[in-house]
Amino acid sequence: MARKLKVFRTAVGFHDAYVAAPSRKAALAAWGTGKDLFARGAAEEVTDPTLTGAPLRQPGEVISVLRGTAADQLAALGPMPKSVPRDWASARKKPAKAQISKPRPVPPPPSRDTLDAADAALKALRDRQLGEREALRKQAAELDNQRRALARRHGQELARLEKERAAAERAFTRARKAWEKAAANK
Repeated sequence: MARKLKVFRTAVGFHDAYVAAPSRKAALAAWGTGKDLFARGAAEEVTDPTLTGAPLRQPGEVISVLRGTAADQLAALGPMPKSVPRDWASARKKPAKAQISKPRPVPPPPSRDTLDAADAALKALRDRQLGEREALRKQAAELDNQRRALARRHGQELARLEKERAAAERAFTRARKAWEKAAANK
């Protein structure tokens, strides 16, 4: 069974905001506030039939009603100071000097010079370090090529000398056998 609707009101500027809702909490939600306006005295339940008709025809919707006429609202402000003319149209045509305010000068934006210099120094350092690493990489590649060439040359020299030694050993073995044979025959 649906709960009986009540009508609640709160002030919003020069308007009263009415809503038909089953509870105060639902009314606060319809007004879009999480603050308890009822506890602060800023909202109330309305029972006057002339004020509850429109909200009850549109439950849950906020109905905004102007609070009095423009004249009523100006009167509620109280007496105006003598420096402000009663005729607002003439006030717009001839503003008092006190009402004219010169715009304050806007300070210049902060300088990027220090930041730009730091960016340039950082870029120069990164470029230099990259160049140094690239130079070392090239040196390492050149040293690697030299190491391979040296290993090839050493291998060739070693193979040549081992071949010569093997030939000398064969010649020595033949000569010794011949000598032993000659010595045994004597």
